[in-house]
Amino acid sequence: MSYRGPVTYRVIQWATGNVGKSAIEGVLAHPELELVGVKVYGSDKDGVDAGEICGIDPIGVAATIDDDAVLALDADCVVYTPVLANRDEVRSILASGKNVVTPVGWLYPFVADRVLGHVEDEPILRAAIDGGVTLHGTGIHPGGITERFPLMVSALVSDVRHVRAEEFSDIRSYAAEFVVREIMMFGKSPEETATSSMSSLMGGHFGESISMLAAELGFDLDADIQADHQWAVATAPIDSPVGVIDPGTVAAQRFTWTATVDGEAVITVAVNWLMGEEHLDPPWTFGDGQRFEVSVAGNPSLDVTFRGLQPAKPEDGLVRNPGIVATAMHCVNAVPYVCEAAPGIASYLDLPLIAGRAAR
Repeated sequence: MSYRGPVTYRVIQWATGNVGKSAIEGVLAHPELELVGVKVYGSDKDGVDAGEICGIDPIGVAATIDDDAVLALDADCVVYTPVLANRDEVRSILASGKNVVTPVGWLYPFVADRVLGHVEDEPILRAAIDGGVTLHGTGIHPGGITERFPLMVSALVSDVRHVRAEEFSDIRSYAAEFVVREIMMFGKSPEETATSSMSSLMGGHFGESISMLAAELGFDLDADIQADHQWAVATAPIDSPVGVIDPGTVAAQRFTWTATVDGEAVITVAVNWLMGEEHLDPPWTFGDGQRFEVSVAGNPSLDVTFRGLQPAKPEDGLVRNPGIVATAMHCVNAVPYVCEAAPGIASYLDLPLIAGRAAR
């Protein structure tokens, strides 16, 4: 089924951080979408034209800090991109009769029960069904590299034995100080990093990715997903867009999640985040440069490498980070498909193939 045609879907952008600003530009470029509202959290952006917030020409849509005003707008879909999800906000958006596409959760919240999902997601599912709308979680990693692309590659393989999705990124290209220092925990002591909630927060999202792969491929997983978190510290000051990473503080991290069947690894998801390749202990490197990798072991075994989602140089990412743009566009391009989907929570398994649109 194709949704291309004369239909125009009215879109609200909720939050205008790095992803949100890219999403606004993506909505403006999409031939089937119209931006009708923008929700912001800071009073300094209240009433400001969305184009000005994005650093482009004015577009005639003023941002607002008022949730009720946004929810009262006549719109088909909300692209919801805060740093962390607020379940009450999402439930309110769905209850107002608006579809939601987001990169901050709900990739596959059906581990315990394919119909109702987790108990904590049941009110959100009910809000979607009662509102006659759909919630769809997407993104890059998790949100594409980890699920959509392994499943696509697996269509060429029989007897799938193992699936791996892995990221290698230079975090010096990511200029979001609060996220990098307070959520990702760079520049913190190893003791602080060891007790942070980052591993469990990411593990929840990647756990959904792993569950989606297992459900579609037919792996009957063991009960527990094994998590491993390692780090390297700076041996000298490292300059970064979020300030100097001091010697002795965390300057690189590796997260790995492994799902097993009868104790044997069948799905592995990993993240390698480095503040460059110099002055690290242990002396980690990217290996073959920044990239994302997808491997499917079977008959035949296939390996796919994605390049271009990271900037060529860290300073390039401060101007326009392609990974952030791609995250936003995976949301924006899903909007027409999600608006036409059955009410509820829809994963990639529930939607047709999502595609971009030709340049206008």
